[in-house]
Amino acid sequence: MTTATADVLITGVTVLSAFGRGMGALGAGLDAGVPAFAPVARFDVTGRRVGVAATMPGEPDLPAELAALVAEACDEAKLSTAERADAPLFLAVHGDPRLARAPLARRPDHGGTAFATTLAAGAGLGAARAYTSACVAASTAIADAAGLIARGEATRVVVAGGYLVEADQFALFDAGRAFAADGQVRPFSAHRRGLLLGDGAGAVVLESAAAARDRAVVPLARLAGWGRAGDAHHPCQPHPEGRGMARAITGALRRAGIAPDEVGYVNAHGSGTPQSDVAETAALRTALGEHAAAVPLSSTKALHGQALEASGVLELAVTLHALREGRPPVNAGFLEPDPQCRLNLVLDGARPAAPGYALTLNAAFGGANTALLLGAVA
Repeated sequence: MTTATADVLITGVTVLSAFGRGMGALGAGLDAGVPAFAPVARFDVTGRRVGVAATMPGEPDLPAELAALVAEACDEAKLSTAERADAPLFLAVHGDPRLARAPLARRPDHGGTAFATTLAAGAGLGAARAYTSACVAASTAIADAAGLIARGEATRVVVAGGYLVEADQFALFDAGRAFAADGQVRPFSAHRRGLLLGDGAGAVVLESAAAARDRAVVPLARLAGWGRAGDAHHPCQPHPEGRGMARAITGALRRAGIAPDEVGYVNAHGSGTPQSDVAETAALRTALGEHAAAVPLSSTKALHGQALEASGVLELAVTLHALREGRPPVNAGFLEPDPQCRLNLVLDGARPAAPGYALTLNAAFGGANTALLLGAVA
């Protein structure tokens, strides 16, 4: 049975990435199509197999950056003090950056829930909830928020997520040989070598159409559908047929009540790893049928890197830019076709288009998959 979700709107959004702060900086970076990867200067990478990432200059502070982003998104949505106090915060983070080095007795004060509660209080928001499910943390939070609003259990929810490249996670990925040794992410391309990390953080305000109408706020887009599914195939590798991702995509389309051929752009998970890209291609073929070979598709992780827990909100902003500006971004790093990844990749710069719907996909270790479907507004 189709579940109506057209009443879930995006009324505020802002991000930061290696391209800079704000949607303008992100859009300019996407349109230029030049990857932001460079040698890491934030911490010592001597002795590491790979020493590059997509990072902002200096040593930005994650709690401070998230506080600023949440305030900016709420300001764009024109939320009053009372409206903010009534809105819960769903926060996607790996945890407080100070957790690993906190004394044992103080570690509960630096966990994800404590981090979210502190951020919510500082922003004047209501109850807080933390999401720590790796690369689907933010997209899962967005889906949960949309579900609450669609069911009438919340008027609005603020969702934020953040990850800034730091030494501990960098070392783990490098030791696991997950990084691309050639310093470039090459989604769906032959000779792809792996992923690279990138700074990312963002905040989005979701609310019901009735609430936005009552406040005379012009929405940025509709969150027309969402889907989540797991394949439980392997701790680190997706099911080779992409079964979980296919179910997530199908769920998002079903909620929106649209056919596969109405999707005008796909922002793919596209991690640039051999197994993941093949599985995602299979998932798209299962969920979209023949349209999978025609719909313009790109993975912008080749430009801004993999932002872990922040991926869902950063790539939602990427997809929103493509939807509103009509310029699906380039799938950078491409070398030559992979016969197992035959898709309509955007390879010639930001391609003019006018998608009515755009899909953004995320996947994580453990077989978790999410699909968020954005719809244009008049």
